[in-house]
This record gives sequence, structure tokens and C-alpha cells, in this order.
Amino acid sequence: METTNPHAFAVAVSAEALARVGTALADENRRRLLLELLNEPAYPADLAERLGMTRGNVSNHLACLRGCGLVRTVPVGRRVRYELADAKLAHALAELASLVLLVDQGEGTPADEACTPGDYASTTQDTQEEADHV
Repeated sequence: METTNPHAFAVAVSAEALARVGTALADENRRRLLLELLNEPAYPADLAERLGMTRGNVSNHLACLRGCGLVRTVPVGRRVRYELADAKLAHALAELASLVLLVDQGEGTPADEACTPGDYASTTQDTQEEADHV
């Protein structure tokens, strides 16, 4: 799918690729793993130790990241090292991490309140109204 923005260059955007990145970034542990791998390739045991996670938990999250196509394995002797799948991903993660997000802080909204996925969940009434318009 190609999206054209009059204020930017035409960019080919894959909704599936965005969904995979979104799945990866939706979990705190996967975000932490990606940031570690942004610094340097690493072995699962080393990642578990650095991040204070169990080896099994790291293994499960790395499998998810690999399934999303964001990391790859490199055999090193009898061990397997993980690294980001693409140098462009490293650049994109660095850019995302440096974003300054503008958040609507309406009246009565604490400045430090984080937005969560549930904040924008559809209500039953919204869902019914959408169904009526189909």
C-alpha cells in the first residue's frame, strides 16, 4: 500500500509490517529486549542476566520477536546469538525512542498519567452504532 502525504515523500507502507512492529512493542519485556539488541547482538542467557528475566521468559519473547521478523539468529559454535534483523530497524527504533509525543492533557488530567490501550477501547454503544452503519 502506498501513502502519499503532500508534506512528505511518497512512502510504501506495509500494514502487516506495522502490525508486527506493534505486536513487538506492545510488551514491556520485548521492548527491553529490542533496546538491548539495539546496543549489540547478544546471547539469550546474557540477556536474561542483564534484564533480570528468566531464561525461559527471554526465550519466549525472542521467539515472538523472531516470528515477527524483527530479530534473527546467528549460530556461533554450539550457541545461538540474537541480533536485529535489519539495520533499518535499529535506526527506526532509535528514532521511535527519541520521539517527543504530544499528549492532550485536558482539564483534570494529571500530567504524568500514561495512556493505556484500555483508555480508548470502544464502548458497547459505540460498537452497536458502528454495526448499525454497516
